Amino acid sequence: VLGGRAMEIVYDRDSLAHYMAHAVEASPEHPILIDKFLEAAIEIDVDAISDGETVVVAGIMQHIEEAGVHSGDSACILPPYELPEEIIEEIKDQTRKLARELEVVGLMNVQFAVRDREIYLLEVNPRASRTIPFVSKAIGVPVAKLAAKVMLGKKLTELGFTKDPVPPYLSAKEVVLPFIKFPNVDILLGPEMRSTGEVMGIDLSMGMAYAKSQIAAGNRLPTKGVIFLSLNRRDQQEIESVARPLADLGFRFLATEGTADRLKAMGIPAERVFKVGEGRPNIVDKIINREVDWIINTPMGQEAKEDEKAIRRAALERGLPIMTTLAAAKAGIAAIRALRQETPQILSLQEYHQLAARTRQG
Repeated sequence: VLGGRAMEIVYDRDSLAHYMAHAVEASPEHPILIDKFLEAAIEIDVDAISDGETVVVAGIMQHIEEAGVHSGDSACILPPYELPEEIIEEIKDQTRKLARELEVVGLMNVQFAVRDREIYLLEVNPRASRTIPFVSKAIGVPVAKLAAKVMLGKKLTELGFTKDPVPPYLSAKEVVLPFIKFPNVDILLGPEMRSTGEVMGIDLSMGMAYAKSQIAAGNRLPTKGVIFLSLNRRDQQEIESVARPLADLGFRFLATEGTADRLKAMGIPAERVFKVGEGRPNIVDKIINREVDWIINTPMGQEAKEDEKAIRRAALERGLPIMTTLAAAKAGIAAIRALRQETPQILSLQEYHQLAARTRQG
């Protein structure tokens, strides 16, 4: 289960103790379910339609955020942009087997996680999912309408929908989050769903599709300037995968002592900035003074929670883009590259659908 009330990911004894206190408050009469968390996994959403015999995989979406962020809060790309073809085919095969074994007639949603080329089954839902409107727009097929006809006895062969559609472009779904309306709520994403809407962007490249989705969601991505980089211990080992491409794009870095030293050791210049409570001007002062253009801040744990919350809140109030996962930061880098290389081209949804139809026919 990827979502639910009073659900949290804990990494150590202190975090567990803190969680237990809050969980007991939320539900003192019920047991607590403890499950192993699959770390550093790519989450995959699949929407399929079955008539009891034929199963068509309408769409496979790769989540930007790792498994652990509620699927309703994660940006995603259709079709998957970095999964090996054999993994995609295996996911399709498993989806078909599940639909037939469960005797599904209508829509079905399956959530997988992929780590080290191993596929894990997370959830199977024999129903329409919240991603159906996105998938329908992305592939140019009214999936819900077809499913309704199938449930009334029609066969997919009669409806002319028997092949898995793979559009010749990429569609990015991004969520709309209401945090600006709730000043005391931290913007950190987790297993509890917080988004209140969705937007999408379509383009021939993943970077530009994601860039368009960010523009639609009101998230301003800078193409130059200063980045505050603050990563937790788990993410520090991947710091170069984010810092190096940003440095190559000409961005300058602000970082707290440990991160600044690590960047300098890699030959990347970084200006040290005080943590909250360390001295002035600290990082919140820099944000307030508009000396920062983008914030990449992955959560450090309970001990740094209040400092991080102050940073994220200050950024939100000033309309600064902030990303709280490395995966989102990497997608942001791809988007910035695309924006610097070309001006976004605007086509209507119908023009994209005509392109998809020609691909299906040809």
